[in-house]
Amino acid sequence: MADFLLYALLAGLCLAVVAGPLGSFVVWRRMAYFGDTLSHAALLGVALGFLLDVSPTLAVTVGCVLLAVLLVALQQRQPLASDTLLGILAHSTLSLGLVVLSFMHEVRIDLMAYLFGDLLAVSPTDLAWIAAGSAVVLAIILTLWRPLLAITVHEELARVEGLPVAALRLALMLTVAIVIAVAMKIVGVLLITSLLIIPAAAAQRHARSPEQMAFGASVLGVIAVCVGLSMSWFKDTPAGPSIVVAAAGLFLLSFVLPRRTV
Repeated sequence: MADFLLYALLAGLCLAVVAGPLGSFVVWRRMAYFGDTLSHAALLGVALGFLLDVSPTLAVTVGCVLLAVLLVALQQRQPLASDTLLGILAHSTLSLGLVVLSFMHEVRIDLMAYLFGDLLAVSPTDLAWIAAGSAVVLAIILTLWRPLLAITVHEELARVEGLPVAALRLALMLTVAIVIAVAMKIVGVLLITSLLIIPAAAAQRHARSPEQMAFGASVLGVIAVCVGLSMSWFKDTPAGPSIVVAAAGLFLLSFVLPRRTV
């Protein structure tokens, strides 16, 4: 196997494994628009990374984390509805990122790679960032699995039982921010949320427990990565969108298969 294909496969598998359980929480808590907001803001992180001459991956990670903290703070103190605030921040940060990039004439930037991913261009350094970020997120999810489930099922009851609801909600948002930052290289800022949501939504129909749904979402994500990379290799299609199309196909297949009732 060619080195670049091996790096792409390993990077995609790392993301798929961690996107399963995290995407399950995104589906359960209806956080899809939050994920979209962070993914749009990722382009601003890329622009600031080039402007400050630091690693774009590091800049995106820091930027997404800071935006997640800002969102939590604003949701607690402002009178606007959450979806309105997310819509404002999503389109404002995306537009600001494009404006900043337009002023950087001396820097050659493949904008399409950041918007739609460039998985086959993953380098050993990129793979290290993706693997490290995925490992951190997976460790956080495994450690906080039960408390996160508790606040997802019934937030008020979890608060009465003494769980730090605000801290847990922030931790979940930060993990989403980290995954979006490391996934940018794979599927691009415009397709990241779909890789979180589609496998989880497909697994939800046939799962009988939260753990089964999380595991099933990871498995479907792995299958989508393998199928998408195969399409890209043999049919010369873009890797990131091919993975999302494969995931969408699995989602449609989940409706064809009979639903488990036992």
